[in-house]
Amino acid sequence: MLAMCGRFTYAKEFRDIRLRFTSERDLPLFRPRYNIAPTQEVSVIINDDGGWNIRMMKWGLVPSWAKDPSIGNRMINARCETIAEKASFKRLIGRQRCLVPADSFYEWRKEGKRKLPMRILLKTREPFTFAGLWDLWKKPEGGELLSFTIITTEANELLRPIHDRMPVILQRDGEDKWLDPGFTDPARLLPILRPYPSDLMEAYAISTLVNSPANDRPECIEEVQ
Repeated sequence: MLAMCGRFTYAKEFRDIRLRFTSERDLPLFRPRYNIAPTQEVSVIINDDGGWNIRMMKWGLVPSWAKDPSIGNRMINARCETIAEKASFKRLIGRQRCLVPADSFYEWRKEGKRKLPMRILLKTREPFTFAGLWDLWKKPEGGELLSFTIITTEANELLRPIHDRMPVILQRDGEDKWLDPGFTDPARLLPILRPYPSDLMEAYAISTLVNSPANDRPECIEEVQ
């Protein structure tokens, strides 16, 4: 199976994020994204100084203790079943959780020897958030790197024929709990990380344009026969 989640979109304007999350922070370089890939910078929401704020972070977690930032290339996802146990993640659950805004993600369905790209989204076409964890790595030459990972869970009925895993999409009340600094006990947080109801989602075939991260344009999300 391919890595999951390994590609997603936020094909909305920045004002949609600001309205959805009532953030005052401005991101002048923000633009709609149709093919977000690991190692790229992404808009991520954290609870910062008692309020929700947007930060730009690199996709692929680089733990604060890492000697080499290339470790982030292998840490784009974290399995919900083991985040309370693995050293890279367990210390982050209590204090460094984040929301990753998206409006769809991609997965490749295997048909014979071919892998056909699919776009998965909510039936309402509304934006949503993935549950994530973030960390801060201090560069040896000075400066800091903010990075994150997306948490995955077992696939729901819609995804199961395509892949055995899916990113954790949070319900609205789950977003509040995930960013609430009062929640620090993993036992209270892990139940939030469950598969999103399949009857509220849909999937359709898209162009192989998405196979290359260099293609980041509206044609990536268009349905094909």
